[in-house]
Amino acid sequence: MEYVLTATKTEARAGSYYDKIAAYYDLTFKLNGYGRSLDQYFANHPLPVSRGAKILDAGCGTGLLTLALLRTLHFPVSITALDLSATSITAARKAVAESPGRTRDVTFAEGNLLSLPFSDNSLDLVVTSGALEYVPLGEGMAELSRVIAPGGHLLHIPCRPSPATTFLEILFRFKKHPRKEVLRQTEQRFRMVHEFRFPPLQIIGWSKTAILAQKL
Repeated sequence: MEYVLTATKTEARAGSYYDKIAAYYDLTFKLNGYGRSLDQYFANHPLPVSRGAKILDAGCGTGLLTLALLRTLHFPVSITALDLSATSITAARKAVAESPGRTRDVTFAEGNLLSLPFSDNSLDLVVTSGALEYVPLGEGMAELSRVIAPGGHLLHIPCRPSPATTFLEILFRFKKHPRKEVLRQTEQRFRMVHEFRFPPLQIIGWSKTAILAQKL
């Protein structure tokens, strides 16, 4: 099959694909308890940021991870939610506007993960889930590392090999990266803090892990 890879900085077919399926994607992840699992993860692993932190949700989709950030961070921060898909951004904007969190902390941008609209070493934290699977891993990790300040952090929630991931690959037309390659690319640019395996009874755990790393 043909995967909708964002193969270059200028070619971004994944954005148009998600424009078509944004509502279905959003419903799928709301029904599977993704948000609740993120809340539990953040409760047990507080994010290493402080008041005023500059945060990027790279590949925000319909805003599920952005919303989890707002629920867990109880002090003012500056969050940019960025995605290729204008339809997904519209859905994320609506979800944030209707949330009880500090909605003024969030701004939205349409853009490519391989060409981020941020200067070098300008962000304290980048979070990403389900986006690096659409790009060449080395290029994606290099661009995320570029915008993170020394001592800042990357929270990557990659897909892991599993039957559930194989099903999602077909459904959402992405391609998982091998775990060894994910770890190798991470350790080239970051110090590993932890690799977290979600509990098996949580549906997110059927296909995802969480990797927290600090920029060298």
